[in-house]
Amino acid sequence: MMLKTAMSYLLVAASVLILGWGNVAFAGNTGGLDYERALWHPLHFKPAIDEATNEQCLSCHQEILDRKVREQSPAGVKAEEALAWYQTLHTYEGPQMTFHQRHLTGPLARQLMNMKCNTCHQGENPREEAPIPPDPTNTTFTLRKQVNPEICLMCHGAHPFKVMGLPGPWPESRDNFQNNCLLCHAGIRTNRHQVNFLKADAIEEAAKKEGDVCYGCHGGRQWYRIAYPYPRHAWEGMSDEVPEWAVGRPTESNPRFRIQQGEAGK
Repeated sequence: MMLKTAMSYLLVAASVLILGWGNVAFAGNTGGLDYERALWHPLHFKPAIDEATNEQCLSCHQEILDRKVREQSPAGVKAEEALAWYQTLHTYEGPQMTFHQRHLTGPLARQLMNMKCNTCHQGENPREEAPIPPDPTNTTFTLRKQVNPEICLMCHGAHPFKVMGLPGPWPESRDNFQNNCLLCHAGIRTNRHQVNFLKADAIEEAAKKEGDVCYGCHGGRQWYRIAYPYPRHAWEGMSDEVPEWAVGRPTESNPRFRIQQGEAGK
């Protein structure tokens, strides 16, 4: 048994050396590994995870897109008779969808986003997972898959209406601005959305028609009590004076999300 396991690991390692990280995990190429051995596949670790494609990930994890929303909650509420929180905005149409469907294959995701599996999932090390049964004396282990919550915060943070000088939260203030964020933002912080998981031009066009396009990711689908401290990319006409709330803010996006040369942000 130990020899078989060792041979499986050697096979994966040899594939890396011969083919390189980019080719080691094409669709279905798990070498016949069972679940425990597949955990150690190079695609789950740096640097291979950075170049992983959705096709590679879904060759083993297709079930995350095939799952369906419960027809009825444990409390007896039917999905077709209730609105999920994400259905309350005008930008969402149709029946309820699962979490991963909304981020990868839903109509709004296809229109405005370029999300990939490794946008959020950067692999995980089984050595850092909590043992089963858990050891209450050792709290250094993680109890779940590792996704940096800052990634979620970028689109699910609170709306910073106080920083923006609004009289109140956007649902209370929107009528004063015709529910149009571009009344102000046509000339303020115009260098925006230039990251590889968004379609910047599509967002700008959609925002001209519906304010919920902006609010949906800037408070409308809030998971956290705080707002994300977005980088202050310089824009034409930007003042040299840095407001107090922006002191210390970065001026560039995380290198992992910057648009590389030849990569479209549309």
